[in-house]
Amino acid sequence: MRTQDMVMRFRDKVAFITGGAVGFGRAFAKALAAEGAAIVIADIDGQSGCASAQALEADGHAAIAVECDVADEQRVEAAVAAAVDRFGGIDVLINNAGLHLLAYNQPFGALERQKLRELFDVNVIGIVNCTMACRRSMAARGGGVVLNIASMAGHMCITPYSVSKLAVRGLTIALATELAPDSIRVNAISPGLMATESAMEHLPQTMIDHIINNSQLIHRQGEMRDIVSAMLFLCSGESSFITGETIKVSGGYPLYL
Repeated sequence: MRTQDMVMRFRDKVAFITGGAVGFGRAFAKALAAEGAAIVIADIDGQSGCASAQALEADGHAAIAVECDVADEQRVEAAVAAAVDRFGGIDVLINNAGLHLLAYNQPFGALERQKLRELFDVNVIGIVNCTMACRRSMAARGGGVVLNIASMAGHMCITPYSVSKLAVRGLTIALATELAPDSIRVNAISPGLMATESAMEHLPQTMIDHIINNSQLIHRQGEMRDIVSAMLFLCSGESSFITGETIKVSGGYPLYL
């Protein structure tokens, strides 16, 4: 495939990215915009979402921000309706918004029930809300792609957070099955330890060093670009025969049958 074709894989496509104002979401938005997609940044932080959308527009890309709490079905429906009204439809949905890290990565007995409900409302029900809201538009356009962001924690399942990410893996299979008649593919990525601002800020350096040097088979820090590359592949036509899968991007940590 020629380079000029590769860099415009998403020409005339519309991507709806939850949690799109910062972190993985912002990186996804930049990468998809660079390859021709119009971007909808859906974030609970409306101000940050607008700033990210404006930055994309300043670089010559089509982008809007919509304030969206993924746990609120009505607000999700309104956000999707605004995106469809602006761009005519949705082709790619990235379910990136989530609650994570130390606040939820503790034993069930240490987490208040209200916090537990919030975790599953965002990390699990939020995916259902957004996927169902985008389904109609994708089906009307002849199909689409849904990408869920899981976690390597979801392959271990010892805390509420990790169980919520196990549920994301299960949802990926269930939704791939349910949406297949509409020509909608559904896959997920399980990132390992990545050099995101939140991870680097909250994890002690000794833990980071141990994972890189003793747990991973590839002894380097995982970077944002590693996840972005996997996202571009799974959201593009290059993965047209892949659905219902969760791809680990973790430097080989952990591997098992």
